[in-house]
Amino acid sequence: MNPVIGVLALQGAFAAHADSLSRCGATTCEVRTPADLRDVQALVMPGGESSTMSQLLESSGLFDAVADRIASGMAVFGTCAGMILLSSEILDGRPDQRSFGALDISVRRNAFGRQIDSFESDIDTPQGTFHGVFIRAPRIERVGPGVEVMGSLRGEPVLVRRGNVLAASFHPELAGDDRLHGYFVSLVTSAAPAGETGAAVPRPGEPSIHETIREG
Repeated sequence: MNPVIGVLALQGAFAAHADSLSRCGATTCEVRTPADLRDVQALVMPGGESSTMSQLLESSGLFDAVADRIASGMAVFGTCAGMILLSSEILDGRPDQRSFGALDISVRRNAFGRQIDSFESDIDTPQGTFHGVFIRAPRIERVGPGVEVMGSLRGEPVLVRRGNVLAASFHPELAGDDRLHGYFVSLVTSAAPAGETGAAVPRPGEPSIHETIREG
């Protein structure tokens, strides 16, 4: 059976994420309220403006609902602002801005430049490259223990993972390449039940992102 993956539909290119996931064999639904989370196995958190998204999550009642699901082991993929919301530390966020703390990383918003400074570049992985679209992209300034750097740009981490939590500084949904979404779908279908940390423990033989990139 195809996995059911929700796409947070408060801001950003959520339709493009849904299209990529559908092409990779997932059933998708838009998530705007806590009720929308009930039947999803995983969640994609798109880009947008992180402080605004945080406020919308709070006002809709979604923040605590999403936090509870992440703590219970739900797989999640955050891109750009979505990555900021998954981080444990936002270095230049609002004083009252909350994040989910699903990844032990420190991030700085818009650190790769303003909208006018948006760019595209190939991202290095040990087994090849993935084309990334960077739009007001956040920078990862610290990576904590247990977080794997899976892709880098000029030596800086831009794609990281811990268990079944995946995050990217860039916009894979705009690259015309579904491999990262396909990798996330494979994480959702292969993840074991959550451990004490809340992040699912990958099963032996779980698909490698490097194999996914190479196969593309």
